[in-house]
Amino acid sequence: MIHILGIRHHGPGSARNVKEFLETIKPDIVLVEGPPEADSLLQWVNHAELKPPVAILVYQPDDPQRSSFYPFAEFSPEWQAIAYARRNNIHVRFMDLPISHQIALEKEKKEPPASPEPSVNSYMVRNNEAGQRIAFAKDPISYLAEAAGYDDGEKWWEHMFEHRQSNEQVFDAVTEAMQVLRETMPGKEDRAEQCREAWMRKTIRQAEKEMFRNIAVICGAWHAPALVTMPGAKEDNELLKGLPKVKVECTWIPWTYSRLSYYSGYGAGIESPGWYDHIWHHPADDGTRWMAKVARLFRTKQMDTSVAHVIEAVRLAESLASMRHLYKAGLDELNEATRTVLCNGESIQMQLINDELIVSNRIGEVPQEIPKPPLQLDIEKTQKRLRLPATADWKDYTLDLRKENDLERSIFLHRLQLMEINWGKRQEVSGKGTFKEQWRLQWSPELSINIIEKGNCGNTVAEAAEKFVISKASEADSLSVVTALLENTIPAELHRAVEICIQRINNLAAASGDVIQLMEVVPGLVQASRYGSVRKTDADLVLGIVNSMLTRICVSLAAACTAVSDEAAQKLLESFFKLNDAVNVLQQADITSQWQQTLQAIASGNNTSPTIAGYATRLLSDYKLLEGEDLVRVFYYAMSTATLPDKAAAWLEGFLKGSGTILLIDNDLWNLVNNWVDSLDEETFTRVLPLLRRTFAGFSSPERKKLGEKVKSGGGGTPIKQVESNIDEERAKQGIPVIMQLLGIKTNQ
Repeated sequence: MIHILGIRHHGPGSARNVKEFLETIKPDIVLVEGPPEADSLLQWVNHAELKPPVAILVYQPDDPQRSSFYPFAEFSPEWQAIAYARRNNIHVRFMDLPISHQIALEKEKKEPPASPEPSVNSYMVRNNEAGQRIAFAKDPISYLAEAAGYDDGEKWWEHMFEHRQSNEQVFDAVTEAMQVLRETMPGKEDRAEQCREAWMRKTIRQAEKEMFRNIAVICGAWHAPALVTMPGAKEDNELLKGLPKVKVECTWIPWTYSRLSYYSGYGAGIESPGWYDHIWHHPADDGTRWMAKVARLFRTKQMDTSVAHVIEAVRLAESLASMRHLYKAGLDELNEATRTVLCNGESIQMQLINDELIVSNRIGEVPQEIPKPPLQLDIEKTQKRLRLPATADWKDYTLDLRKENDLERSIFLHRLQLMEINWGKRQEVSGKGTFKEQWRLQWSPELSINIIEKGNCGNTVAEAAEKFVISKASEADSLSVVTALLENTIPAELHRAVEICIQRINNLAAASGDVIQLMEVVPGLVQASRYGSVRKTDADLVLGIVNSMLTRICVSLAAACTAVSDEAAQKLLESFFKLNDAVNVLQQADITSQWQQTLQAIASGNNTSPTIAGYATRLLSDYKLLEGEDLVRVFYYAMSTATLPDKAAAWLEGFLKGSGTILLIDNDLWNLVNNWVDSLDEETFTRVLPLLRRTFAGFSSPERKKLGEKVKSGGGGTPIKQVESNIDEERAKQGIPVIMQLLGIKTNQ
């Protein structure tokens, strides 16, 4: 006898009904909707270390991005059916169309339609095998819900099946309802769906040929009618004849409740996996246990919640259920009661309940002995050795690189990041020094695909990361790309990859005549070299390239700063800022001397951009190479009335870049600026005002406040020092009468 059990893929009510039905009929074989290639993995179900939620990952080895996930929770009907068969030593098989055919069929579709026609057939489908959700015009279950007086098909199904205790006739009712829907609203003919149902029927016939008499079939509710009334075998065989095929492999991977929800884009997702887990383990709960969980959560977040709150919330939920003619309170009623009683009508705390309890951040576990790609095994062993567990929720780690275990953790995380396996993300860390790192780790199932994909590079993390970096460095034709790669490779301690990156940078730098590009990459290289002492790596090779690049920059930079537009000058100014910091970090006397000579040439250049000339002057002042009266003289000439106001404003912007403190402590410079501004007429002042605003906008708030107070008080209170000159005063006096006569002014002489 064949028993067709139409179910919802993840529903505690369906799971409970399936379990009890199987225990009643005691089948000879159980057939479950799923990929036949994964039959060998079914032996692991009920293993002590295989803890749902987990998923079967089926992928194409030569193209891992073409893959499908088949998730299972403890409350999934398929999981309970497989677990029952394994406990009782009953044959169990998957019966869906092999994923090797499904992937091949998908690949035959060169381009998906821009606006796919919706199909009602798709609602009860797990998801399309390309990993995308299939669009539908209207959930077919919603028609049944409307007939029952519900405005939401999900809520109708939940109250009718997920909350209902054992009912022997429920599967007959589901099949009959789906049959009516399929006849009333036939969907668009889809070859893949037809092939899937044909293969399911073929599997059932095969079980009959093998003399199994009591066959239990667990499938999505939508497929149930197609398996009850089966066409002839010849028709199905014709449909399945000549199907394309690709090679696939499969394994178990951890899954998460958050990825089981439809918020993640999962085609057969559910709204509340955490809630379903609760009613699976506590089917008779009237809401008291659930409210106790909410209260416990609030208390961990330092929110006062009493027993009286819990009692009142449960009573309110029961009253709401009674008013709505429901036999027990569901999640909606409990949420409304929680918001009213425990949250004082506020909704903000409900987001916490949704994340922590309704959806939940639970992650499954998979035994290490399960067949997996070598790289994945190495990653899991390293995670265990370094005590870095994979968690569905994020977790922060502050690493002290002076400690051996933390240093190994850092190296491991940097290597994964290099391979674009983004389990961890670097965070800003407080404090000084290069011996601390902050990482935020959060595991997601998609990382398994990335790991399989990078497995082509090597069997261990070190080997795969090294080959991946070398390949990227060899293909890159940009200095900035290779420099960024080197900067991330040094902390990963991949010595051969570091050497390859350095060689590639050397070759690209030798062929590059763009001094601006060299300026952009040097700070990154200097930053990379700083890991030398902490990481116990030799940074001499990196410093050799840095010194060579800086020499070339110092030779060519003065010419590159002439005749540049204002926009280009602003970009160049940022490169100046970073390059100057890099030179200071290096602390090499010969390099610093070359850089200072270059700044002097730029500051005194006739055609140099005034913004850059101003900044070069400021840097010379910071180096104490230009100070006192010499600095005042340069400042005086740059801000004199003989200089065009626009040019003077641009020079001032460069000089004051990043900080205006010098104007607070040097009254001579302050008075020069103040007098220059006073000398501008209204039209000129309006023209240069945007430049002045941009200049002062870069100052900190305390600096702007102090400068404003200085203006309000009338300045520094000391006159400008006269700039020394070589004028012969006696000779100059002899020209005064002539000038007075030319001006028509009579004198007493």
